[in-house]
Amino acid sequence: MRSISLFFRSVAKSLILISSLSIAAISVVHAQDAGAGAAIFKQKCTSCHAIGSVVIGPALKGVNDRHDQAWLLKWIKNAPAMMASGDPKAKALFKQYKPAVMTAFPELSDNDIKGILAYIKAEGDKPAASANSTATDASTGGKSGDVSDFMLAGLIAVIIIAFLVILVLNRVISTLERILLQKQGLAEEKEVEEGDKDRFAGLKKLSKNKKFIFFVVLLAIIFLGSVGWMGMWETDIHQGYQPVQPIKFSHQLHAGINKIDCQYCHTGAYKSKNASIPSLNVCMNCHNYVQATDKYNGEISPEIQKIYRALDYDPKTKQYGPNTKPVEWIRIHNLPDFAYFNHSQHVGVAGVKCQKCHGPIETMPEVYQYSPLTMKWCINCHKETEVNHKGNAYYDKLIAAHEQLKKGQKMTAAVLGGIECGKCHY
Repeated sequence: MRSISLFFRSVAKSLILISSLSIAAISVVHAQDAGAGAAIFKQKCTSCHAIGSVVIGPALKGVNDRHDQAWLLKWIKNAPAMMASGDPKAKALFKQYKPAVMTAFPELSDNDIKGILAYIKAEGDKPAASANSTATDASTGGKSGDVSDFMLAGLIAVIIIAFLVILVLNRVISTLERILLQKQGLAEEKEVEEGDKDRFAGLKKLSKNKKFIFFVVLLAIIFLGSVGWMGMWETDIHQGYQPVQPIKFSHQLHAGINKIDCQYCHTGAYKSKNASIPSLNVCMNCHNYVQATDKYNGEISPEIQKIYRALDYDPKTKQYGPNTKPVEWIRIHNLPDFAYFNHSQHVGVAGVKCQKCHGPIETMPEVYQYSPLTMKWCINCHKETEVNHKGNAYYDKLIAAHEQLKKGQKMTAAVLGGIECGKCHY
């Protein structure tokens, strides 16, 4: 009978170990899928979609139930092609939400899309208040938590649960062995007395269990590896960064409600490397007259008063004084010194909209870093962006230069823009 008990105990421990590892693996994989999907969702989907509310496109809660996964994979990768092919579901969606057209995302892999769908399902299954708050976080850049925090919390929970399960099952096995010994008439008084003398006998016994030690070491390696990997991966990434500025300038009010074009203030975006921060003189083009007194009992808005103080401007006499001082704005979007980015190449030549990198800037009361600005993010954008060469002087010159090369004509560096200032001075 004793051998049967030992056999049962050995098999039970093996099953516990295998089950615990399986649970840990499944939990970590699910957390990674939903976590990775959350990051992609916040980057690519929040400008048109929310989980529990209609934005430009439909609310995505329950989308996994409304459509099968194979159809969703094709739809997200190339929705325009599906509409052109006459797919009835695609045509119905376009009819319901026209003239908005679902953007194609051919750069997303099947696993990327499955991660997005896993994130949508996880958020959709939450209570309404929690889902709405999460949707708000996603639309504002997702500053409520990081993917790594979610993964680590899930991993810690799995470790604790697995540890408790092992302790409980070991206790059950010990109890069953004691009952079997009692039925056989074998006394255990000596073992009990020895156990009473040593309070840590159970822990010592557990520390000699090689399978348990292997399980603990394995989980520790996974945990520390995840912490180290996510820590290194997120080094110098400031997505969601939102410093407190000296003046609470609202892009939502200026670019959104009042429809002021971005390049009215950021004049360098289409003609130079830097978008430039507008001088206070640009602000005074409007705020020399617009003073926002309605909400402040006839007094000038405190934020506008900050502009006046910086310029030493008297709104009553309309005169400027000599005691001017600059506004110390805090830079939000900042690339490493070894990375070169030219706004004019993207805005003036390629025609890229500001929202492509800066997100729905016209909805932000206070600006934050919307995109991760990593090399991978830039490369993915370059892979999916089509080059529009028609009517573009740069490509016209390039095509003409190629024609000269084909004909064997003389070609100099100057023809290819070699004497442009930006080639050497930037």
